[in-house]
Amino acid sequence: MNIRATLPRLLPLAILAMLPGLAGSLAPKAAAAEEAAESLVLIRTSYLAGNRTEEDFVRCVSKKIRSGGKRPVIHAERQFVDDLYPWLEPRTMPRESADLGDFMARPGVADAIRRKGVRYLVWLSGQTLREGSGGGLSCAAGPGGAGCFGVAWWQNNSEYTASVWDINKLSDMGDMKAAVRGTSVIPALVIPIPIISRTREKACGSIATQIRDYLNLD
Repeated sequence: MNIRATLPRLLPLAILAMLPGLAGSLAPKAAAAEEAAESLVLIRTSYLAGNRTEEDFVRCVSKKIRSGGKRPVIHAERQFVDDLYPWLEPRTMPRESADLGDFMARPGVADAIRRKGVRYLVWLSGQTLREGSGGGLSCAAGPGGAGCFGVAWWQNNSEYTASVWDINKLSDMGDMKAAVRGTSVIPALVIPIPIISRTREKACGSIATQIRDYLNLD
């Protein structure tokens, strides 16, 4: 066998065989998967019309809870309540963590929660209310154009609470509170310029941060 004649033909094959390993060593390493966390559900405890925690607030808290390194699965409230019907309706829902044992013993509850893998129930209540307002704006149009003059203001009060229940331990992990007040103003000298105090968003951030701390999600 003529090795000198065969070598040029084998060299390209050897290079091709080395390429996958070379590419693997040069390719950037895949980012580590986000650290898993046990799932939870956010449930509003105030159901009466005119006294119900806003869905926007619940969505805000849910988004901010999942903003860190550990991102728990957060189950949709409506679907969760429907799956456990009628045990989470206003007249039958547990009122305090001491009721968790009886709640879990109700027909189908433990199985439904186990299937979903829910570890924590987070109860949310509260609202953002307008407490006062004043001033006034006057707008008019004329031959020279249109414009507004004056100043209007109002005050918002955002107060919310959250309570975290550990289903596995049948216990209350603690309560969190957020109270934020702020005044919004609309001054106008021809063109109105709203200066809005976003109290609900600030309260949402505070509640979500406290929940993340309680559940060691950071």
